[in-house]
Amino acid sequence: MGFEGEVWRLRSGEEPVGEILIDDADFPWLSGRFTAGPAFDAVRDLFARELALIERDDGKHRQEWEAAYDEITRRVSLSSPDGPVPEYLLHIEGDRAWFRWSDEPFERE
Repeated sequence: MGFEGEVWRLRSGEEPVGEILIDDADFPWLSGRFTAGPAFDAVRDLFARELALIERDDGKHRQEWEAAYDEITRRVSLSSPDGPVPEYLLHIEGDRAWFRWSDEPFERE
């Protein structure tokens, strides 16, 4: 699908959070090497908490995960090579990131 080799960028306001160099495209998921930027330290714990909660995958922790993820999307924006995307689901662990995105807002339950 032509995504491999693209660089997607994360920002917090004007500050760079990091970049993702896409090396695998299994649509709708893209994944790649994550390189942290100067603003990543401010959101690192949010990504770790989000990932820990989603791995539990039980109803008890769903609201906690949603709150953690809402904080991520409030503080971090994702841009494709073509510009900002309005909606995304992103996970970061170490030097790997995987995500899906939409040109339209996700449907909420």
